[in-house]
Amino acid sequence: MTSDRGHFTIAQFSDIHCGDTRFDRELMQAALDEINDLGPDLVVVAGDLTADGYREQFLEARKYIDQLECGQVLVMAGNHDCRNVGFLHFEDLFGERRSKTLELEFGVDRRGAGDGRQRRLKVLALDSNKPDLNDGEVGRDHYGWIDEQFPEEEDYKIFVLHHHLVGIPGTGRERNVVWDAGDVLERLRAVGVDLVLCGHRHVPYTWPLASMLIISSGTVSTWRTRGFTQPSYNTIRIDPGQVVVTTRVPAGEVVREEAFRRIHFREAL
Repeated sequence: MTSDRGHFTIAQFSDIHCGDTRFDRELMQAALDEINDLGPDLVVVAGDLTADGYREQFLEARKYIDQLECGQVLVMAGNHDCRNVGFLHFEDLFGERRSKTLELEFGVDRRGAGDGRQRRLKVLALDSNKPDLNDGEVGRDHYGWIDEQFPEEEDYKIFVLHHHLVGIPGTGRERNVVWDAGDVLERLRAVGVDLVLCGHRHVPYTWPLASMLIISSGTVSTWRTRGFTQPSYNTIRIDPGQVVVTTRVPAGEVVREEAFRRIHFREAL
């Protein structure tokens, strides 16, 4: 897929939790409408579609996700989706869960603007879940595959998982960082990954770390929030010289907008 704009836009949300008593249909619908109005090049749904992994909860999540008008929608399972052997329902309704890859391009926009260079973007998503546990792990058997999927010539590299790799402020004790977080971060740094997209903790935050941006999304459609944190989703705009991360409350205000210069990344301008 090629974007004919001079930038690449990603909408990122997670932790829908259909079936939870604190699920809010109005929040979910508002987020979908706003994302469709934005017209992103890619939508990443970073897991926890359900509360308990039951089929009727997946079917409800499917109805919402089917409303997305984006041509590229990447959906991953979360730890709640793997409860009660729910990963079987996920696979039946959303396809492969263990790994997914996308290869995309963007560059010169319709008016000939931009820097004139066509850029490639590769996305690798891996399942970090362990059935019936809240903890996660990428696993040593995937390290070599990370190396293979991110060849040196790729311009932008994005890694997606449900769990977080570093602590998220305002979430209490960090018990659910993936078991092999240090090894995974080392591999991602070695292959020059630019963006890491995750969810899980219901708090949006962006860490610039080791030439990467680690971008966590909050819960988009529940009131399972922490403190004064509101339900939210992220939009990520990738320009040749910077990445802009915006956190929005569905049908509400912009909570945070941060611009990160490409100094955080390996490509020389």
